[in-house]
Amino acid sequence: MEHIPNEGQMSVQEPLAERQSSFDYEDLLACGRGELFGPGNAQLPLPPMLMFDRIPLLDPTGGEFGRGQIVAELDVKPDLWFFACHFQGDPVMPGCLGLDALWQMLGFFLGCTGAPGKGRALGVGEVKFSGMVVPTVKKLEYVVDVQRVIRRKFALGTGNGLLKADGETIYTAQDLRVGLFQAEEGAPAGA
Repeated sequence: MEHIPNEGQMSVQEPLAERQSSFDYEDLLACGRGELFGPGNAQLPLPPMLMFDRIPLLDPTGGEFGRGQIVAELDVKPDLWFFACHFQGDPVMPGCLGLDALWQMLGFFLGCTGAPGKGRALGVGEVKFSGMVVPTVKKLEYVVDVQRVIRRKFALGTGNGLLKADGETIYTAQDLRVGLFQAEEGAPAGA
C-alpha cells in the first residue's frame, strides 16, 4: 500500500513485510536479480545456491520473540547438485548449506523490513546437527525466529533457526547474525 504524499512530502512506501506475507519461486528469483528491494539492497543468491523454493510465511510480528518469523521450504529431489559430489556413493546435503539457507532467510527478512544495503552473514552462536538430508527426503522446512532488528549505520538482524526434514527437526542454530551494509559503509572485514 503506498502512502499518498501531501504537497512537499516525499512518497513513502510501507515495508514489503507489511504488504506481502508469502513469496513464490519467481519472487525469490527476482530478489536474486536485485529487482525485489531495488539496486544495491538485499539479494538472495541465484540457483544453485538459492536453498529454498518458496517462502509460505513471513510474519513481521510472529515467532518465538514476537519480532518476526520467516518460514521457507525446499522440495528435495535426488538430482540436486550437491548429492552428486558430496559424497560419491554416500550422498548427503552439506550441513553448511542448511545453515546458509537460514542466513539467506534472515537477510531476506531484513530486506522486507525496508532496511537498505547488501546482506552479509556475520556469524552464528551455536549449530547442532542431529540428522542428515539425503536423497530420500522429500521436503525441507526452514524456520527463523527473529530476536532483534537493529537499524543504525547498518541493519543487523539476529535470530534462532531450525531445519526440518520431512517434519523432523535435524538442525538448530542459535544466535544467527546477518547485516545489511550500504556501499559507503562496507561490511566488516572477513564478512
